[in-house]
Amino acid sequence: MYRMRRQLIVMVKEPRPGRVKTRLGRDIGMTAAAWWFRHQVARLLREVEDPRWHLSLAVSPDRVGMTSRVWPAHLPRLPQGPGNLGDRMGRLLRNAPPGPVCIIGADIPGIRAAHIARAFDALGRHDALVGPAHDGGFWLIGLRRTGRVPDGLFQGVRWSTAYALRDTIDSLDGQRVALTDQLRDIDTAADLRALRSPGTQP
Repeated sequence: MYRMRRQLIVMVKEPRPGRVKTRLGRDIGMTAAAWWFRHQVARLLREVEDPRWHLSLAVSPDRVGMTSRVWPAHLPRLPQGPGNLGDRMGRLLRNAPPGPVCIIGADIPGIRAAHIARAFDALGRHDALVGPAHDGGFWLIGLRRTGRVPDGLFQGVRWSTAYALRDTIDSLDGQRVALTDQLRDIDTAADLRALRSPGTQP
């Protein structure tokens, strides 16, 4: 039986000082924050490039990102396009080739290939999957896409708040939703310190 190919999309932003990780930049400096993001993305891509799924980059800004020399040239790129985070992820989910698709952020140092494999396996038993972050947001959204992507997906989500995860799950009304591993994203210097503390989960 033909099995549709799994799609993993990583959302990246051009690592320019003052344009990326600005909350972190207010703590450690904009240049240092951009440097951290660039090297974090490089580590992440080395970890999640895997023959079990097709990896592509959703880039921002569109024009600069599509021609940037920062990201690996062999990886396919897609423009994120305009709008808020929900607008951009919704388009990516709707426009991806047929089959299960997961979108992840690039600022989560703890992501490993095993997390992605578990996420895709869970999509075999559920319509949708969300990976919670420690701050009330999420690091992964996945859809099985056996039918139409919900029209209300991401509507009413209070982005950058402790309610983003709950609001996103609510916008998946009627879908069988699973949660996967909880990971830590990096927004502030405190997040970096927590990540480096012994005994702290990624």
